[in-house]
Amino acid sequence: MKKSTIIFFTILGILSNAQNFKTKRGIVSLDGIHVAKIVNKSNTYTFLDLNETPMYTIEFVDKSIVDSVRDSYIKLNRVYNRDKVIEMDYISPSAFSGEEKSAVYTSIKGLKIIDNKGINIKNLDEIFKNVPKRKLDSKTKDAYTTRSKIDKMNIEVNKVGEILSNGVPVGYFTNLPVSFGSEDTISDKTFVDIEIYDAKSKLIGRYITTTKQLKTAGGKSFTLYREMSGRASILKYPTYKAIAERMAIMDPTFIKVQEKVTVGPVQKESAEK
Repeated sequence: MKKSTIIFFTILGILSNAQNFKTKRGIVSLDGIHVAKIVNKSNTYTFLDLNETPMYTIEFVDKSIVDSVRDSYIKLNRVYNRDKVIEMDYISPSAFSGEEKSAVYTSIKGLKIIDNKGINIKNLDEIFKNVPKRKLDSKTKDAYTTRSKIDKMNIEVNKVGEILSNGVPVGYFTNLPVSFGSEDTISDKTFVDIEIYDAKSKLIGRYITTTKQLKTAGGKSFTLYREMSGRASILKYPTYKAIAERMAIMDPTFIKVQEKVTVGPVQKESAEK
């Protein structure tokens, strides 16, 4: 048999076994057969059997981790067990697919919990018994590591420009624009750099409003909030808190997380007789 003929029949076999799905008026069809129903509220999609019994939900999550890095995933939940929710990756038939189409496509192609007989409860239960691990790229993993470090610092900026970590003053901003105090974000493009100092008045770095760049006193630089398009669109201007957080990551000597609280010796006053 010629090679071209083999390739032809291979492609023909793949096409003949391909599952074509369609969702119309809340009914999911697979190869022309009605197999499930779907309803949505906000970004949560509930899948029902043909008797309209709810079986599971898929909720879409799109969140900012840190700076310009975002994470998009789904939360899968059995209707009868609301306490157990698992986070999973999802797949879409194309980059332009909406959430509903992605939810159906993931159910059929990725999770295989919808087939030509309807919702496959056995496969659905198996997912909750053996939860698949998410496949995060290195950029997203690094962002979560950074987020974890930032959360431990619990950084806040008060009304006078002081930077606090877990309630303790650790530094302050200078050269603040006139909008400071009334706005949390830095939208004023001044030609004077906003400077960050530690609690001992040592210069830690600067934020350049015209370029949205952070520069440490040691020479490191980072551009905050690069603008992106589509679902991954992000804030145009950074907050003072975001600047303090990023500066703490860029210069580890700026804020150190105190893992254990230490106190001096406690002296009890003797009661007078």
